[in-house]
Amino acid sequence: MSFPLLTATAALPAVGAIATAAVPAARRAAAKWLALFFSLATLVLAVVVLVRFDPDGDRYQLTESRAWIADFGVRYELGVDGIGVALIALTALLIPFIILAGWHDADPLETKSSRWRPTQGFFALILAVEAMVIISFEATDVFLFYIFFEAMLIPMYFLIGGFGDRAHAGSDEKASAQRSYAAVKFLLYNLVGGLIMLAAVIGLYVVAGNFSLQEIAEARANGSLDMATNTERLLFLGFFFAFAVKAPLWPLHTWLPNAMGEATAPVAVLITAVVDKVGTFAMLRFCLQLFPEASKWATPVILVLALISIIYGALLAVGQRDIKRLVAYASISHFGFIILGIFAMTSQGQSGATLYMVNHGLSTAALMLVAGFLISRRGSRLIADYGGVQKVAPVLAGTFLVGGLATLSLPGLAPFVSEFLVLVGVFARYPAVGIIATLGIVLAALYTLVLYQRTMTGPVKPEVSAMPDLRVRELAVVAPLIALLIGLGVYPKPLTELVNPAVKHTMSDVQKKDPQPEVEAAK
Repeated sequence: MSFPLLTATAALPAVGAIATAAVPAARRAAAKWLALFFSLATLVLAVVVLVRFDPDGDRYQLTESRAWIADFGVRYELGVDGIGVALIALTALLIPFIILAGWHDADPLETKSSRWRPTQGFFALILAVEAMVIISFEATDVFLFYIFFEAMLIPMYFLIGGFGDRAHAGSDEKASAQRSYAAVKFLLYNLVGGLIMLAAVIGLYVVAGNFSLQEIAEARANGSLDMATNTERLLFLGFFFAFAVKAPLWPLHTWLPNAMGEATAPVAVLITAVVDKVGTFAMLRFCLQLFPEASKWATPVILVLALISIIYGALLAVGQRDIKRLVAYASISHFGFIILGIFAMTSQGQSGATLYMVNHGLSTAALMLVAGFLISRRGSRLIADYGGVQKVAPVLAGTFLVGGLATLSLPGLAPFVSEFLVLVGVFARYPAVGIIATLGIVLAALYTLVLYQRTMTGPVKPEVSAMPDLRVRELAVVAPLIALLIGLGVYPKPLTELVNPAVKHTMSDVQKKDPQPEVEAAK
């Protein structure tokens, strides 16, 4: 039997989580370095997966299949397509930066108790989330996917509620109450979505007799499994609801600003750049592949919801006074673009949506982590408490500007390619929707540039006059992300070549072809 590479890629951070949690309370530094080691080792395995994957080969590669709960048709089945490989690489890449950025985030929580190890717990929980997210991108058994889709909520709950942001204007009791509220809201929203999905998973088993994504999809394609129209639509809605909560899509989005606002900046990146991508990924892998007719039936409503997310998220971002909540609402707007691209049912739209998942992860990580460094220096998340930072910390201000410009999809930076492809794909089939969606681009420029102007330019406020610039550790976090944003913005071909074959398979699942141009090319 060949080496189980996919299992190893998901298991390594899980082993790292256990090892980090077991480090003695007095060895806080050792726990940090151990967590960083396991995250880098996972990145190496993710690179091996990326190298071994052949974009022009079979749809699912590096597959593994073993009996698990045979009486119920549940198997341990793993496999990756180009979209899954890209998101595994993104996850494995971001986790070391998240760990480095959060190097001291749990330190103030240390107590004299020999039993309480908050630093060890903080980094162990991050590695646990990484393991669950990676196996979610690999799972081709629906029940296996569901288990880890739900299980990742537990470590995220503790990361938000137990290790929240300390930059509050109010008392410690008020800050603790806000963190608890954000953590509970996150958990309840996602648990409700998960319970509805569980009913749909059981319904799928009743109809199909097994949980294998590939077997069910093949049976749907060759006509040996014919679902009743209403049954397919109900099952689709059960899956889509859970994914829309995770994504998040309006009006199921309200947990995100609270969670990102109360979490530390690295955990906020973990939420929106890593965990939330499982929702949009699952729309491509499960909704379109298992329920193609229901996906087409629901498309008009989903496009409207995505448009509302784009405009609503951007408008609320414009009016925010809190830096982290501004980034959270901007992310809601960006997820609207991703979902718009998925359900445009064009190859350009779905390729753009996949690229958007990766590039949004990079741009949000760059912007939010630099914002976290800024907030840790000043001790406030309020935009009004800053001013003139670029005069005292020019490197911090410069990296903040690049992260912001990537967020507004400036040409030459990676998110521009994604947004452009999404809009091209949407315009090809739904021109009116595309026209409305472009308003989100204008609003993105507004909230990003206003944020930079109010925090970085103008007179230097006394409270920031002694603010230090980025340190070596912080530069090690931000510089590679900026380099990737520029590199993929100038030369996105490696990423497009990776995901385009998988997008073609998805288009074949829903039996859609790209609209033909109305004007023929000159011969």
